[in-house]
Amino acid sequence: MSASILTVDDSPSLRMAIRIALSGAGYAVTEAEDGVQGLKAATASRFDLIITDLNMPNMDGLTMIRELRKSPDQCGTPIIFLTTESDDSMKQQAKAAGATGWLVKPFVPEQLIKVSRKVLGR
Repeated sequence: MSASILTVDDSPSLRMAIRIALSGAGYAVTEAEDGVQGLKAATASRFDLIITDLNMPNMDGLTMIRELRKSPDQCGTPIIFLTTESDDSMKQQAKAAGATGWLVKPFVPEQLIKVSRKVLGR
């Protein structure tokens, strides 16, 4: 059975690029447009991995992670930030909020797949 991955990003073209890369690697991909939709999707279904942008309307990725980590069901779900941000203080905030990893946009599809496989253990 393939892993189920939730991608959260406000850019339709980026969601499509992520979906193409991950589904091509055999993963089942669900998309959300912002942190509000991502939070709803993550609490409605079980995902093996969540990949989220940081800067989004309605709810940013950092807030979404903090909200998800409040739920016992979401404590062990790996969450990777995929963002244009590369500031060390922002990375520390993300880690403190419960992020598992960090990738900087623009991303190389092979790198995204490699990191996904690593955190999923498959």
